[in-house]
Amino acid sequence: MKALIYLGPGKKAVEERPKPEIKTPTDAIVKIRKTTICGTDLHILKGDVATCQPGRVLGHEGTGVIDQVGSGVTAFKPGERVLISCISSCGKCEYCRKQTYSHCVSGGWVLGNKIDGTQAEFVRIPHADTSLYRIPDDADEEALVMLSDILPTGFECGVLNGKVQPGSTVAIVGSGPIGLAALLTARFYSPAEIIMVDLDDNRLETAKRFGATVVINSADGNAAKAIMKLTSGRGVDTAIEAVGLPATFELCEAIVAPGGTIANVGVHGVKVDLHLEHLWDRNITITTRLVDTASMPMLLETLRSRKLDPTLLITHRFTFGHILDAYDPLRARPTRARSR
Repeated sequence: MKALIYLGPGKKAVEERPKPEIKTPTDAIVKIRKTTICGTDLHILKGDVATCQPGRVLGHEGTGVIDQVGSGVTAFKPGERVLISCISSCGKCEYCRKQTYSHCVSGGWVLGNKIDGTQAEFVRIPHADTSLYRIPDDADEEALVMLSDILPTGFECGVLNGKVQPGSTVAIVGSGPIGLAALLTARFYSPAEIIMVDLDDNRLETAKRFGATVVINSADGNAAKAIMKLTSGRGVDTAIEAVGLPATFELCEAIVAPGGTIANVGVHGVKVDLHLEHLWDRNITITTRLVDTASMPMLLETLRSRKLDPTLLITHRFTFGHILDAYDPLRARPTRARSR
């Protein structure tokens, strides 16, 4: 089969690889129909994720059709369409029992990281019964790809960890795919203001269409001043960091209100300064999280009821033969590139 391989920092290629095989009774082999590229894949290519070694098949999102199942798989059978969770969970360990699936002792974020991932023609899914979701007959498969990772990540790591509440003021620093996912799901809680910050006017224009009340281009270095002015010097109740850079995290530190929350979503490859000399007395909370995908059933029902339209995040479509080209738009634009 063909697969996209991480070859080391800054290097990737499409190569021929053997079709994956069942290794444990709880495995399933899935033929990929649609997949997408995550910002985390870009961090891997930058060398920011030490657990992902050269030679790995990238990707941890997608939909497909069950090709084979192990003898221990009871919930799925060959021929069924499935949504792949970016997090693999055994459902039995201490962490899974607390719904902290991302730290499953025999799973977690392994796809496209510690084991071969979904940017290939076939993928092996461990713990298939608790790591796959059956696709309803009437579901939009393109929309469902966004439920593999991006929407649960924006929602769980940004909105839930950020304690977004009705009437609150939210700033999302980074108007890329993950920031836009946080914006879409923050609207579930009717905050009074959603301020989007980015360097790119095109991304900010997209954020406006998605429901941002204010957009700020931070290229001039005055974003913190602008936000403090907008909030009458108070700051924001929730600051969501959706980039993974020292400058964006420090911006969140500068704009959070007393009693507020900084919710980190971005993947950080270098150290970030924590300015406790300014924050020690401000009663703030700083949260970190790797997505657990515990919200996937709820998001799936929200999608089916048409209360959420994840296809807004898609602008580019590629065949698998052009997957290398699919990486380019994600670096420059606010929406997801999808290959199939």
